[in-house]
Amino acid sequence: MAAIYQAVYRRASSLFCRLHSTYVRKMRYLNELKEDDSLCRQAQTSGTFYLFHNLSPFLQKVGKKYLVPQLSAAEMKRILEKFKETEQWIEKSVLISCSDEHVPHFALDLGALQKSVIESELKGSFTDLRKALFIVDGKDSPLLASAQSLLRWHDSHQYCSKTGQPTQKNVAGSKRVCHASGITYYPQMSPVVITLVSDRSRCLLARQPSFPQGMYTALSGFCDVGENVEETVRREVAEEVGLEVESLWYTASQHWPFPSSCLMIACHALVRAQQAEISMNSLELEEARWFGLEEIMEGLKREPRSSKQDDGSFLPWFPPQQAIAHQLICEWVKQQTS
Repeated sequence: MAAIYQAVYRRASSLFCRLHSTYVRKMRYLNELKEDDSLCRQAQTSGTFYLFHNLSPFLQKVGKKYLVPQLSAAEMKRILEKFKETEQWIEKSVLISCSDEHVPHFALDLGALQKSVIESELKGSFTDLRKALFIVDGKDSPLLASAQSLLRWHDSHQYCSKTGQPTQKNVAGSKRVCHASGITYYPQMSPVVITLVSDRSRCLLARQPSFPQGMYTALSGFCDVGENVEETVRREVAEEVGLEVESLWYTASQHWPFPSSCLMIACHALVRAQQAEISMNSLELEEARWFGLEEIMEGLKREPRSSKQDDGSFLPWFPPQQAIAHQLICEWVKQQTS
């Protein structure tokens, strides 16, 4: 029995090492592409490309599914030739990932070219990212989000904030340099806390006027300069709903591209049931209220299109499973039912 156990253990350890080595090699290859312009330029000739048009990703509908196609370098060349553009367009792309086999993936925005012609040629459509994130396969959503964030950052950082001179991106798009000042700019994310407040038997959800009708979600807000996560959670809850956090804990994080590139830091927070009367900040929120377990479970089953009632009002529904707010709500349900 001991010999069998040792053999299984060795096999499992060997598999772990191979997987670990694959990941390490992949990360180091990506780093090489970011640091070596000539290597990255060569990789563009064998890589695949995700297309955007004014920051909207290109999707293809196959049956009931929406796919995110990857175009080869040869296909990209053919599209560019159709518009009488040179292959230099490809250098406008940004590196976003690579496969385990070291096939690099790039994102390229063709916003200067006629959208309808590209859509007709490739038999698909450019779709608003907010919609795209919730209709594509779960593994593609983070890639589209990070690609759009990087493309947006390059579009808004074409000039040096100190000299006003143009900045130049490296081939991979991992940085921009102002040659006049020598300053190197790197893409950055803004930290945002998203907090599900509970008094143990209920959880608090809110909505802003800009939200789709009927949608409620967890409280969120940007971290102020000098704040840690705990301070941000306590301040946001106090500002938005007038409650004092008793305890809190971190659960997960997610990159989110709205309104720009954000790092969503998801937390749970407890308040005292005896001091749980909401005093809502109407400048930030349209509504905030407590939800019981049964109402939360019903809301999780409800789809946006089925939330409208005959009298024109809307039943509550919550962010879809790709959003980290959904994870927070499901974790709370699990806590209540375990």
